[in-house]
Amino acid sequence: MPWILLTLAGLFEIGWAIGLKYTDGFTRFVPTALTAASMLVSIVLLGLAVKTLPMGTAYAIWTGIGTVGTVILGIVLFAEPVTAMRLGCIALIITGILGLKFVA
Repeated sequence: MPWILLTLAGLFEIGWAIGLKYTDGFTRFVPTALTAASMLVSIVLLGLAVKTLPMGTAYAIWTGIGTVGTVILGIVLFAEPVTAMRLGCIALIITGILGLKFVA
C-alpha cells in the first residue's frame, strides 16, 4: 500500500508541476486552485507513504516520478525539444527510480 500511495503522490506532483503553466503566474483562479489542491494531495500522500518507507528512498522516487512525468508531458503538451540527451537523462532517472524501489 505505501508504494501505491507514493506512486499516486508522484502523479499528483506531475499534476501540480504542469498546472503551474496553466495558472499564468497564479492569475487564473481555477487552474491555481487545482494546482494548489494537487500540491496538497501530493504532499499528504507522500507523508502517508513515509510512515512505512524510508524517507530518502520515498523522496527520491517521488521527485523522480514528478521529474520524468513533467518532462514527458512538457514534450507532449508544450512542444518542448526531444533530444537524445534528454531521453537518455529520462532513462537514467527511471533506472534510478527502479533501482531504489527494488533495494528498499
